[in-house]
Amino acid sequence: MEELQKAPHPWLAKLTPRIEPLPAETAMVQWRIWLATWFGSGRIRPAPGTMGSIAAIPVGYLIAQEASWIGLALAALALLLIGTVAADGYGKKSGVVDDQTIVVDEVVGMWIAAIPAEGHWNLWLLGLMLFRLFDVWKPWPASWFDNRSKSGVDVMMDDVVAGIYAMLGVGAFAVAYI
Repeated sequence: MEELQKAPHPWLAKLTPRIEPLPAETAMVQWRIWLATWFGSGRIRPAPGTMGSIAAIPVGYLIAQEASWIGLALAALALLLIGTVAADGYGKKSGVVDDQTIVVDEVVGMWIAAIPAEGHWNLWLLGLMLFRLFDVWKPWPASWFDNRSKSGVDVMMDDVVAGIYAMLGVGAFAVAYI
């Protein structure tokens, strides 16, 4: 009976779903905060990067449907520029340059990964899997940006690189099978 009353293992506590609080003097109504956290999806624990990547899909899919792959590529570029400012601001507020709550970088990477997918939902899922693989693995030069991590540029660029690698995989699959 005493065994059942013990606290859970530390790794189990990390898997407990929760919402991460925002840094002091910030609120979700501030554009840098909602953009950096992609409407709060980066605050979801565990796996905020995966949550941000999943949250990227509905908006990205809609853009691809309405404006084709060109619109998605342009949207990714625009979000890269604006997201860099948001990520940099959030990092300064939290005191951690590459705070895990910042997921706008995952959104940009996911949109890049899905450029060849257009309206094929199965390719979007492949893009999600490949992007998460490369985002976690961080093959060079993504690892260089991740290790440097001095500003919002570095925060964004490691995911841009992961997105490009994933895009190449999605594109190769699309050419071979679609």
